[in-house]
Amino acid sequence: MMRQRSVFDVVGPVMVGPSSSHTAGAVRLGALARAIAGAPVRCAAVALHGSFASTGRGHGTDLAIVAGLLGMKPDDTRIPEAFSLASAAGMTVTFADADLGDVHPNTTEIVIETISGESVLVRGSSVGAGDVEITLIDDFPVRLTGELPALGVIHHDQPGVVAAVSARLAADAINIASMQVYRERRGARALMVIETDEPVHGSVRAGIAALDGVIAVRSIPAV
Repeated sequence: MMRQRSVFDVVGPVMVGPSSSHTAGAVRLGALARAIAGAPVRCAAVALHGSFASTGRGHGTDLAIVAGLLGMKPDDTRIPEAFSLASAAGMTVTFADADLGDVHPNTTEIVIETISGESVLVRGSSVGAGDVEITLIDDFPVRLTGELPALGVIHHDQPGVVAAVSARLAADAINIASMQVYRERRGARALMVIETDEPVHGSVRAGIAALDGVIAVRSIPAV
């Protein structure tokens, strides 16, 4: 379902920085990557593609991504201090230019290691007016905008898992706005990305994690 745009989308997002694409969108990409990782970031390797690589640093894209990795929003007045705040938090972030192929010119690929030792690769693009789209999580192509809370469920590709997860959400009156299912190959790992009308927390998430065939579950808040 297409998101209904508001007057604030037309005027532009509330933000700190000179560019909705290079600054506000970059903050949201960093924040979504952090949310997908599921824990505070210990270190991150950030690849900048296209316009992000050629003009992004002049627009503060590097600062913005680090701010997002710290959990900030686009209107956070601390964004100009993101590097020093990351250092104080013990977070290390490196940047490199990269050719990521036939993708949007405002694209970044972020490899995160969390404080719990888990790692995840997230690729996403800033598509204008502060809007973003996550297109890759590890080896799974996805489409995630961050406009709604979402649930990421890694599971074995076997019959009944999708139905069981849907039934568990329905039992707790959580409405599914959209669902995407991707798999590495038949019978291997798969990923459900489920956007919901409200966040999935606590006992509901634990109940899904306990379902047969489920490997891991992560709540991804709207950003």
